[in-house]
Amino acid sequence: MDYRTLGNSGAIVSELTLGTMTFGNEADEPTSHQILDTFVEHGGTFIDTADVYSAGVSETIIGRWLATHPEEAKQVVIATKGRFPMGDGPNDVGLSRRHLRTALDASLTRLGVDHIDLYQMHAWDAITPLDETLTFLNDAVTAGKIGYYGFSNYLGWQLTKAVHRAIALHLAPPVTLQPQYSLLVRDIEHEVVPASLDASIGLLPWSPLGGGWLTGKYKRDESPTGASRLGENPTRGMEAWEARNADERTWTILDAVTKAAQDHGATASQVAIAWLLAKPAVTSVILGARTVDQLVDNLGASSVKLSADDVAKLDEASTPRVDEYPYGTAGVAQRSRKLTGGR
Repeated sequence: MDYRTLGNSGAIVSELTLGTMTFGNEADEPTSHQILDTFVEHGGTFIDTADVYSAGVSETIIGRWLATHPEEAKQVVIATKGRFPMGDGPNDVGLSRRHLRTALDASLTRLGVDHIDLYQMHAWDAITPLDETLTFLNDAVTAGKIGYYGFSNYLGWQLTKAVHRAIALHLAPPVTLQPQYSLLVRDIEHEVVPASLDASIGLLPWSPLGGGWLTGKYKRDESPTGASRLGENPTRGMEAWEARNADERTWTILDAVTKAAQDHGATASQVAIAWLLAKPAVTSVILGARTVDQLVDNLGASSVKLSADDVAKLDEASTPRVDEYPYGTAGVAQRSRKLTGGR
């Protein structure tokens, strides 16, 4: 396992993060604890959760594991999130000072800690003034309740605005952004990645395997069965699966991933994760697992070192589809120029 700085902070984290959305849902507490044990045994130090994961149960499961593993607890870096509804009231959701104060205290209690290393805003809030959210986070850093803060699912302009408001107000700056990012979903490269690089924000990609597609478990024109995950809404999940299956780009990408996996004696999952680890701005890739075996396979990505040629071939196979403007050839040409100048 290799290690990297947590975005623009001085904290060090493993390049692979244990995502715990399955805890209390697809993985019961004994299995979740086995997954945590296996992760740290392989050198993992970064654990990501959220208050809404299984309605707080994920945080509680992690908290009980931390309590029974005091030595490991000293080394792991804990990240959680707040923003989505934890009740039915109008102040049980959002990024207001009112909601975040309650949400943060509740997360601290469930995790059984007095300090959270990385507190993330789970999504943008169009109602709450940005300055209100940023001053709350700065106050939480000053009070010692959190070490750093970051965002999740923000657009490029939202991230840039937050960074520069923090600078203007002389507040602690954000250090990370957690976006969806994979060989199948690369649209963030147009705006979010450049914004992150500009502000030295570390990316924590979620769904690196594209909802299971990049594991190679799905077959062309064969509907998923058994334990295949289609999301919380099976109908919507099946519609998404059918759209992905009908898209020839999906199979072009899977062919390229399979070829790279064969070349490296690796699994498709490991290649897909290794590709992300090679991308600019990525701090750590979030792995979700329902079983210990799934986790062990994914952790093997750390030993897969893709060459520049490998990455280029995967990039070409997964090139996002865009119109000519503003992200196509014509738009890109307008934003670049030769050093020599002239026509």
